[in-house]
Amino acid sequence: MQLNTIRAAALLGGVSALVVVVSWILAGAQGLQIGIVAVVGLNAVVFFFGDGMALRVMRARPVSEIEQPELYRIVRELATQARQPMPRLYLSPTPAPNAFATGRSPRRAAVCCTTGLLRTLTERELRGVIAHELAHVRSRDTLLCSVAGAIAAAITSLTALALLLPLGDSEDEDVPSLLSALLFLALGPMAAGVIRLGVSRSREYRADRAAAELTGDPLALAGALRKIDIGTRTHPLPPERPLLAAGHLMIAHPFPRRGLNKLFAAHPPVQERISRLRTLARRWGAE
Repeated sequence: MQLNTIRAAALLGGVSALVVVVSWILAGAQGLQIGIVAVVGLNAVVFFFGDGMALRVMRARPVSEIEQPELYRIVRELATQARQPMPRLYLSPTPAPNAFATGRSPRRAAVCCTTGLLRTLTERELRGVIAHELAHVRSRDTLLCSVAGAIAAAITSLTALALLLPLGDSEDEDVPSLLSALLFLALGPMAAGVIRLGVSRSREYRADRAAAELTGDPLALAGALRKIDIGTRTHPLPPERPLLAAGHLMIAHPFPRRGLNKLFAAHPPVQERISRLRTLARRWGAE
């Protein structure tokens, strides 16, 4: 828990220091001032908006217990069993089955499910997914992932500068879009690098095991991952830039596996995760 808090602070501090140093090298004292202002803005965005960014880009809305009584029951039971606070619950109108957790701490945590997830999984499988997300909350993976996602989103948002460039008398509406795409080719790998630097793939293995221990049912999560993998392949999220910066929060990589999208893949192979869960089931005599 403390380790992820330290890693989040180190990631934000390292990126902030890099921005200030590069600004100073490029433009001297004036660049140093600009860099400091940029860093203050970046830290403000991370602190005030980082943990809610994924909810916004996924168009998630708070869901009440009246709307989803079964979901509330499952989350409340598992949170009580794990001895952690009940997270806020959100629903994203997305056909692809997926889920994620966010929040700086367990008391500020939120868990979001897509409508596709609730339609696709059985209650047993849904319990496995919720237990997985609660494990991320408990270990403060959500803090580290939120910081990495906010920094990546800030980097990719710089592609909007193409809309502000003076283009003379050109009436071609495709020019800003082309320039924005070219900027993304340069900035996208930087954003993906921040995510890969801050987010370890091993976090998913740890959360899978913790979920299996909480539910006592490794095969339920294995079955859920199989269905989620199929669903994300048949209904992938569009690789839009705000979404790319939030994809690492999902329980499975939600984008088409091609082009620059691969750079943002921060999850281990689903088949390997399923294999590990089945090994646990055999070891525990649950198969």
